[in-house]
Amino acid sequence: MSTKFSLLGLLLALVAAPSFAQVAVSNAWVRGTVAGQKATGAFMSLTSPVDVTLVSASSPAAKVVEIHEMAMDGGVMKMRVVDKLTLPAGKSVEMKPGSYHVMLLDITAPLAAGETVPFTLTFVGRDGKKSTQVVQATVKALTAAADPHKH
Repeated sequence: MSTKFSLLGLLLALVAAPSFAQVAVSNAWVRGTVAGQKATGAFMSLTSPVDVTLVSASSPAAKVVEIHEMAMDGGVMKMRVVDKLTLPAGKSVEMKPGSYHVMLLDITAPLAAGETVPFTLTFVGRDGKKSTQVVQATVKALTAAADPHKH
């Protein structure tokens, strides 16, 4: 009888535990670099089935990886570090040139078109639990257009 209650308790705990579904990451890419260049940006689309917050990113391709936002301030485009990026449930958040992006600083080697750069993204759910997700981003040529549909 006690085994039944133990199993029932475990089952209820699993059902009651908040599920932390994986964030869908699409179109992940990094702008290529030239010799001597020490910084570049990474871009992607993030969609979560539940409310989560992107709180950090890391990559072996750079000594420092930060979440940045570019925005107009007094008629001047400025870039700043943000400590988090909220992903509302079911809504796609675009990290793109001229907006939110992942900044790679003090990169360890030039990044050539066609290479792949791994990232680890860290998310925090509404319940405060952290989750990490590895993303593979393709390096595009330094001169590649951000959107292939624009001319």
